[in-house]
Amino acid sequence: MGDILNIVIKRLGLGLLTLLVISVIIFGAVELLPGDIAEAVLGQGATKENVAAMREQLGLDRSAPVRYFEWLGGAVTGDFGNSLVSQKPVSEAIGERFSNTLFLAVYAAFIAVPIAIFLGILVALYRNTVFDRVANILTLTSISAPEFFLAYVLILFFSVKWGMFPAIAKIDADMTLLDKLERTFLPALTMVLVVVAHMMRMTRASIINLLASPYVEMARLKGVPAWKVIVKHTLPNAWAPIINVVALNLAYLITGVVLVEVVFVYPGIGQMLVDSVTKRDFPVVQACCLIFAATFILLNLAADIGAILTNPRLRHPK
Repeated sequence: MGDILNIVIKRLGLGLLTLLVISVIIFGAVELLPGDIAEAVLGQGATKENVAAMREQLGLDRSAPVRYFEWLGGAVTGDFGNSLVSQKPVSEAIGERFSNTLFLAVYAAFIAVPIAIFLGILVALYRNTVFDRVANILTLTSISAPEFFLAYVLILFFSVKWGMFPAIAKIDADMTLLDKLERTFLPALTMVLVVVAHMMRMTRASIINLLASPYVEMARLKGVPAWKVIVKHTLPNAWAPIINVVALNLAYLITGVVLVEVVFVYPGIGQMLVDSVTKRDFPVVQACCLIFAATFILLNLAADIGAILTNPRLRHPK
């Protein structure tokens, strides 16, 4: 137990250090943008007095290191400042949008994870058959296609030609759960088509790699059916890489939805990030990027811990 705790503490420390470095990169990237942020916010017709007052309001009259530590301290407590466009607290504006993104990610995960594991077991059971080859071709095609292309294809067929689902995934708090599930089906399906391929191929590779193990060969010699060999003997030992790839794809579902949200006009944090970049609302841009980075690092940490807990060789490295 002590070994696991030490590994978790080390992973957590590395995650926090990585997030600190990313925060420096995010703040520095905004600082390196050409032009004066105050002039960009006020426009070309602003007077020098207005620009000076805006620079003081934004804290640009102080040095960059001082502003960075002030911003970082506020971010730790959940205070990202105020939006330059709406003048509302950034955390208040992001809260609802981030919950919408989490809803879409969870929706897609509930569809993608069971399908990917089931298909991975199935293609491993029937490897080197026509079914295996067709599944590999389809998954490679799905991985290679950009998200926005898949989204437009789904809109063309499911919305324009067949009229089954709406092309715009606008939701609000007053809608019922069934209405939200219907409105968000196409963006969720788009992300499912992308992540299922990765998870299915990893499940297949992990199971096929273990099928050559001596205990599996012994089970086969005893006459155990092929499906039982995979489900009872192979799959429990393949959970470590499967959990790892599932957690990484869950991170993608949350942090990689920007294009999907833009295509379907979904009110998530990805759409908010694009709108804020267009309007040069830098406090919102910084907050969105930091939240994306923290989410990705946290789910990577969960993937590492899950792999350790499901693998005895990693739990007891000695």
